[in-house]
Amino acid sequence: MRKFNKKRSKKAGLPPGTLVHIGKKRVEKSRITIIDYDQTNFQEKEVKSVEECFPFKDKSTVTWINIDGIHQIEIIEKIGKHFNLHPLILEDIMNTEQRPKLDDFEDYVFLVMKIPYFEEKNNTIKIEQISLVLGTNFIISFQEMEGDIFNPVRERIKNGRVRIRNSGTDYLLYALIDAIVDNYFTILEKIGERIENVEEELVTEPGKETLHDIHDLKREVLFFRKSVWPLREIVSNLERGELTLIKEPTRIFLRDVYDHTIQVIDTMETFRDMLSGMLDLYLSSIGNKTNEVMRVLTIIATIFIPLTFIAGLYGMNFEYMPELKWRWSYPLVLLLIGVIGIFMLFYFRRKKWF
Repeated sequence: MRKFNKKRSKKAGLPPGTLVHIGKKRVEKSRITIIDYDQTNFQEKEVKSVEECFPFKDKSTVTWINIDGIHQIEIIEKIGKHFNLHPLILEDIMNTEQRPKLDDFEDYVFLVMKIPYFEEKNNTIKIEQISLVLGTNFIISFQEMEGDIFNPVRERIKNGRVRIRNSGTDYLLYALIDAIVDNYFTILEKIGERIENVEEELVTEPGKETLHDIHDLKREVLFFRKSVWPLREIVSNLERGELTLIKEPTRIFLRDVYDHTIQVIDTMETFRDMLSGMLDLYLSSIGNKTNEVMRVLTIIATIFIPLTFIAGLYGMNFEYMPELKWRWSYPLVLLLIGVIGIFMLFYFRRKKWF
């Protein structure tokens, strides 16, 4: 799990709109790809310079410009200048700790969203920020790294699916948001599987690792919730009808995305309640286990109390004690004490009492 806050000291004292990359550098060099299409034509290419994107601004076709890697300031500056993006928008693009939001300008709409992905190697959830600029005939997406969840959308465009090829940029924006929300369900399935595993471990043999797993899951769910919760408001504003760039036919699909967003949030709330209950169950299990140990030790102590009383009362000072005359009595008693002590330690260890 990455840290919640990153250092922002390098922006201290700088005027608003100053471009400074805040976040982890995830790629060595930014990569720019362009998809341009209409009902009959399709073009996909990777460009070497940002200037090759400029002619697509005024084309009548739908253009999707995707930039992987947002740490190169000169690329962001040139894109912003040519497409008339506000300096504060460019600043938000380069700040990977930005809260998901939607800003409506006269001729374009700006969105910030979070894309979660599951890292199999560390069994943790990572968050990538994506910024989207919706124009009349173009969409510009800014991502932190290469490889994303939008390949199905690219395939639909490439294969000439009627709906997406006959629609405008607003429908393409819906398709991208829908892909992000669908990915949320994949992450929720991963979290659900981990919760089930921890819950099973909690019922059978809870230990310190179980407590660590519960705390890790609670932290991940909280961080995931922080990234998803504002999405409900974003989608609601898109489908409400106040944005001129979103056409009425597309709003119907956005309502469906809104319903999916509510499902994601409800599932996260359920997970959070389950983890809180699991933490209480863990504490109860540890308390019950401690009580069980104390019960056994109390029984042992109760048995030996009268025996200790009798031995202490007489002090074992009897006249006829043949073992007192044995040559090896003392070493044997020491050996017996050591064997009993080791046996009890082994027994307690096997019972997992310490």
